[in-house]
Amino acid sequence: MTSIISCMYNRHMLLNLPLILETRRNHALEHATLHLLARNYKNQSMAGHSNPTGFFLLGDIQTDDVIVSANEAWTRLNAGESGLAVHEGCGTNLVVATLLPASFAWAPLRGVRSTRWRIALIPLALTFAVFGYFLSKPLGPWLQKYITTEADLGTMQIVDVRLVRKGVHRIITK
Repeated sequence: MTSIISCMYNRHMLLNLPLILETRRNHALEHATLHLLARNYKNQSMAGHSNPTGFFLLGDIQTDDVIVSANEAWTRLNAGESGLAVHEGCGTNLVVATLLPASFAWAPLRGVRSTRWRIALIPLALTFAVFGYFLSKPLGPWLQKYITTEADLGTMQIVDVRLVRKGVHRIITK
């Protein structure tokens, strides 16, 4: 029991290290901003990338819309709308949906040296991969909610929104 408590304590310590926590908060604000931008840019391809000092938004988006959406996202996250921090297009979902099925498929094949046995185990490997894929669907959002984002923005503020070049906006936080 002590090791479980220690592991949970250490996980929270790691996730709350300054650079990691700032990145997680910016990641949440990025997702919330993308959710709000999607209202006006339904068929527009958009993406984001977070770091400790803010985030980038990629897409053909008007700067005024980015400013309004980022500020509304900040307000709504601070009001407790933590669901905005989870986004279906997040790279976390992509990584989990790729690595989990691949790892599950690899499991029955590891250590098998015979080509004949490997071929015979392909149906089992595919079954494992499908199971891993279905398991990844709830796991990706769970990882976003508890690991890769932090919806509690604390004292973080939006400092500036800049158009870096056509299709790239930089949102700076502090």
